[in-house]
Amino acid sequence: MDTPSFPENHISYRLHIRVQQPVRIVAGALGSCNFPPGEYAYTGSARRNLQARVARHLSQDKKLRWHIDYLLAHPQVEVTGVETSAIPECRWNQALQGSIPVPGFGASDCRSHCGSHLKMIRPT
Repeated sequence: MDTPSFPENHISYRLHIRVQQPVRIVAGALGSCNFPPGEYAYTGSARRNLQARVARHLSQDKKLRWHIDYLLAHPQVEVTGVETSAIPECRWNQALQGSIPVPGFGASDCRSHCGSHLKMIRPT
């Protein structure tokens, strides 16, 4: 997927992710994590250079650094879309309906008590 360009005032991004089959990964300090098949949304932010952050997530050739990197590296996982917003990451994440498959995923530095920045939107 090519990285689209985003408005300059956008500071948050959301990756739409499809998990095609049950997936088990080890995500850094979170340890072993299980993801049932379905549609997911991961909300993140980049106050500077949002386009570079999204491009990094879409790249197949990267050092695994964040929780989301471990999930996206699995062959049964694909990014199906990207959207961005001027709404701060946590507020935008909290407004999204969905279940939390792995508590703490993508939220190790979250101070807004989101629970996770990855939500399952629709099981398959």
